[in-house]
Amino acid sequence: MTGTILIFGGAGGIGSSVAKAVKARGFSVHLAGRDKARLDAAASALGGATVSVADVFNEDDIADAVDAATQQGQGALAGLCYAVGSITLKPVTRLQEEEALADFKLNALGAFTAVKAALPALKAYQGTASVLLFSTIAVHQGFSAHASIGMAKGAVEGLTLSLAAELAPKIRVNCIAPSLTRTSLAASLTSNDTLVQSIGSMHAMQRIGEPDDVGPLAGLLLSPEADWITGQSFGIDGGRARLRTKG
Repeated sequence: MTGTILIFGGAGGIGSSVAKAVKARGFSVHLAGRDKARLDAAASALGGATVSVADVFNEDDIADAVDAATQQGQGALAGLCYAVGSITLKPVTRLQEEEALADFKLNALGAFTAVKAALPALKAYQGTASVLLFSTIAVHQGFSAHASIGMAKGAVEGLTLSLAAELAPKIRVNCIAPSLTRTSLAASLTSNDTLVQSIGSMHAMQRIGEPDDVGPLAGLLLSPEADWITGQSFGIDGGRARLRTKG
């Protein structure tokens, strides 16, 4: 059974990879994000997708994107992916309250608002619908200067568990926690080859992530093949959260 998947952050590196994976599984795709030009380019690269310009800080924008995707899905959604994130790297002594609050609103509250808005359409799906959220390796392994993003994404993992329990068995909810991945969001880190090699060497697989490392698992989790998987957080991190190969 196929249907429509709504992807917030659909023009980003990871969002685009997720879109490619679910499109290959026969789903229709609706991409939502702030940049119309990037959304159109991502839709074209997919060979066709509908788009909504939406700022996840705006509840009305989220609701409008859900409505547009639901219309495409003839009143129902097969899945929702919230592939939105931020990288605020500051020592806690320099971190401002408004910065931490913005990270929380973007990552955690935005995910909550998107799922809540989509619930009627997800429940209307003739089958088990799926929600996929995104966390970070920094929730599973402590890193200096990651207080803001670790706190915000930790809330996303708590949200994943709570929603998975509350919405079962009609809707499955899972989460992916990547390590550093080569996307435009991470360009300040990944544009430095020396830094990329240094960080890559800290992973068991000796490299940083690529967007297409994430798409295949995301596509599976959003598909009926994962019908018995819910309430889980999966590390796509080259082994970094759990493995130490040196020392």
